[in-house]
Amino acid sequence: MDKFAGVCQSILHDCKLTFLQIICDHDLFVEMPGRDPSDRNYLSSVLIQEIFLTLDHDDLSQRAKAARILVVLICKHEFDARYQKSEDKLYIAQLYFPLIGQILDEMPVFYNLNAVEKREVLVVILQIIRNLDDMTLIKAWQQSIARTRLFFKLLEECITHFEHNKTGDSLLLGSSSRSPDAERPASPKYSDRLSPSVNAYLSEASRHEIRPQGTPENGYMWNRVSPQLSSPNQPYSLREALAQAQSSRIGSTARALRESLHPVLRQKLELWEENLSTAVSLEVLGIIDKFSVAAASRSITTDYAKLDCVTSVLMGLLSRSQPLAFWKAFLPVVYNIFNLHGATLMARENDRFLKQIAFHLLRLAVFRNDSIRKRAVVGLQILVRNSFNYFKNTTRLRVMLTITLSELMSDVQVTQMKSDGSLEESGETRRLRKSLEEMADVRSKDLLKDCGLPVNALEAAPEGSTDNRWSWVEVKHLSKCLVQALDAGLEHALLGSEMTLDRYAAAEGFYKLAMAYAPVPDLHIMWLLHLCDAHQEMQSWAEAAQCAVAVAGVIMQALVGRNDAVWSKEHVASLCKICPIVNTDVSSEASAAEVEGYGASKLTVDSAVKYLQLANKLFAQAELYHFCASIQELIIPVYKSRRAYGQLAKCHTSLKDIYESILEQEASPIPFIDATYYRVGFYGERFGKLNKKEYVFREPRDVRLGDIMEKLSHIYEAKMDGNHTLHIIPDSRQVNADELQPGVCYLQITAVDPVMEDEDLGSRRERIFSLSTGTVRARVFDRFLFDTPFTKNGKTQGGLEDQWKRRTVLQTEGSFPALVNRLLVIKSESLEFSPVENAIGMIETRTAALRNELEEPRSSEGDQLPRLQSLQRILQGSVAVQVNSGVLSVCTAFLSGEPATRLRSQELQQLIAALLEFMAVCKRAIRVHFRLIGEEDQEFHTQLVNGFQSLTAELSHYIPAILSEL
Repeated sequence: MDKFAGVCQSILHDCKLTFLQIICDHDLFVEMPGRDPSDRNYLSSVLIQEIFLTLDHDDLSQRAKAARILVVLICKHEFDARYQKSEDKLYIAQLYFPLIGQILDEMPVFYNLNAVEKREVLVVILQIIRNLDDMTLIKAWQQSIARTRLFFKLLEECITHFEHNKTGDSLLLGSSSRSPDAERPASPKYSDRLSPSVNAYLSEASRHEIRPQGTPENGYMWNRVSPQLSSPNQPYSLREALAQAQSSRIGSTARALRESLHPVLRQKLELWEENLSTAVSLEVLGIIDKFSVAAASRSITTDYAKLDCVTSVLMGLLSRSQPLAFWKAFLPVVYNIFNLHGATLMARENDRFLKQIAFHLLRLAVFRNDSIRKRAVVGLQILVRNSFNYFKNTTRLRVMLTITLSELMSDVQVTQMKSDGSLEESGETRRLRKSLEEMADVRSKDLLKDCGLPVNALEAAPEGSTDNRWSWVEVKHLSKCLVQALDAGLEHALLGSEMTLDRYAAAEGFYKLAMAYAPVPDLHIMWLLHLCDAHQEMQSWAEAAQCAVAVAGVIMQALVGRNDAVWSKEHVASLCKICPIVNTDVSSEASAAEVEGYGASKLTVDSAVKYLQLANKLFAQAELYHFCASIQELIIPVYKSRRAYGQLAKCHTSLKDIYESILEQEASPIPFIDATYYRVGFYGERFGKLNKKEYVFREPRDVRLGDIMEKLSHIYEAKMDGNHTLHIIPDSRQVNADELQPGVCYLQITAVDPVMEDEDLGSRRERIFSLSTGTVRARVFDRFLFDTPFTKNGKTQGGLEDQWKRRTVLQTEGSFPALVNRLLVIKSESLEFSPVENAIGMIETRTAALRNELEEPRSSEGDQLPRLQSLQRILQGSVAVQVNSGVLSVCTAFLSGEPATRLRSQELQQLIAALLEFMAVCKRAIRVHFRLIGEEDQEFHTQLVNGFQSLTAELSHYIPAILSEL
């Protein structure tokens, strides 16, 4: 061996390997001495050196032979009855341990091997490590950070090359086609011609049917195969079957090999592969546990700032399919690692690791196997516990889990098809929701014991303190936030093809997603922009503008929160007045959202200005100029700070145009209306979540009652099935849902008026002119009313003396314009007006309208005269002979005969006072009209005077004092 050591001619090297294989396969190989009494086995060191040189050889056959020698030797020693004592196993492991050192020194040699050769070398490495004592293992980690990293790179290779994707994975995952592992090609376990060395290891494994330590009999889906199931044509021995396949060249691929086997042997092969994969994963997990303990005592050389050796291997284990036996061992190890190194693992430097572990735990929370799913729940609780321990709250973890949940939703099958072709919630979504809810279940102690953890595992008390920081209230809030995000995603997915038909539901879907992902600025903004686009497609300009304002608000909050902008909290507060969804409390949430690839660092002043300008443009399209003015006031400080005088000039020019537009709206004789509003009540099971709820819809100003009836009928008729029909309730009466016909879905649509902040809702006046009085103010509405006529005898309409009026006031959840086109009614109150109050109100309304025209100045400076045209229109409706029956009919109804005796004296006095005031204002208006008119209007004026005199004469029959008053 001294003569032929190292690289030599190919044929000689082959003979040398054959010689070594024969010698090392000898029964007395382990007892062979070294050159000196103190030395270990001389031949083992020669063997390691020669095999390593061969692995770096270009000759593929020699490389394969070297790997085979290793595996055969390791298998022989592992299963040899004479070497079952622990001290013998340790001696053999120490004998071969230098091989690992050589591989670490020359890693390119390992990387140049093919998959089968790598697998054979890794089997040897794991076998050596398994029988090593801890002291020897720790020495391998004490040389340098780079060498320690390489050691764990080998472990990652073990996880990759022994991963087992079994056909039964669909029993664990809700849908194997959507599982992260499903599309990955299966790692080939065998070469084209099965290597005899793997045959040897495989045959021993199948013969012994080794189960990983601690694995219960029912831990696998495969039962032990009965020998009676073998057939005469198919050998029972898996080794013989594989040897036959090799000799007949049947198994040219892993799949062809599998299919050539008898079903019983296929099951045995499946079991063997799973056992081998589990044994490898458990071995690697055990090494990680030992490493973390050693790292806690600082007795090794590694990167203590990130512990990347631990995190990378844990990620490798988590990202691959593992059996139940592995998950049972996994949680105690992870709990121990976080106990020892929680501060390091929870730090910002390890965001990537934390995000990945959160993702994989959420993925496991979808599994059908309840035991694995519950372990995922406990895993999430361990993360929560460490969040309390090191940050005193779950803010940052909530951001992390929200991000990972968003990513997981693209991997999970959220919906499934029902027999009738419609969509419903899938089993995966139900299991994920159940897991998220269980995370906040206070009855966790039994579950902790089942997972091999102490009952106090969730106590979050810092070292040296007895103060438990764990808060079930905060955990429940975290759980609720995650379930809300899940439900928003589900609701959006269930809409499916309906999104193009029901734009209201589509907008609400985007809105709920935006709100659910509010803790993560990037995701929040993404869904707000989707919502903005949806509104622009519908030409809902005000709603689209609110979305742009909300986006600008998110960015401004982040900038103000880190003192990184020209804006202050006061600017955020002024933005909140435009869009109430913008939170005035600037908190540290934005900095908490800085998670690898997501975060406030991408939010800049320029991006905020961009969305403010978009909002300005959209509000201008909606003709809501008062909002435009407020937005320009927020943009100007940015350009001031930059001394961008050209941009400032543009802003001020824009402001001038805005204020002129506002003046024009105020001066217009026709009151400006920015939108129409309708109350819609939903009654019927087919409406789903909308059933028995009322909403106020905001529609463009040209949409009439008939238009919205047609639009909503079109949307909801498409949702009816053969057992349900749609019916529209034509009036605004109060609906008792219990009295409606089953099988019929009802829509009740009523036009409503927005209520001004300072408006007297108890006023009996009609509301025809209420919105046109005064200047145009910020048109933000959250209260609406409508009047319903009724009589005490059950009829809708009656004579003036019988006509009552019910005024219903609705309070919405939020104010318009909002981020959506409809808002839920959260409160409804009603007032009733008697017939005489109605009559007085009608007269007072006409009086107020006329007085308003007399007192309203013209828009042009210096011309303070009332508007002639509008004055003529109102006078004609008040005193012209053909229309004055309104006032006369009131007198006939209430001031003559029996009705007059029923009026209380106070009501009678109020009615007479209202009539006298009305006539006095009419007289004054006619005088003003005479001063304004030219020759062309003399005839019309004469008609007005005659009408007024005729009306006065008629009224004197009921109110004699009117002659002296006028």
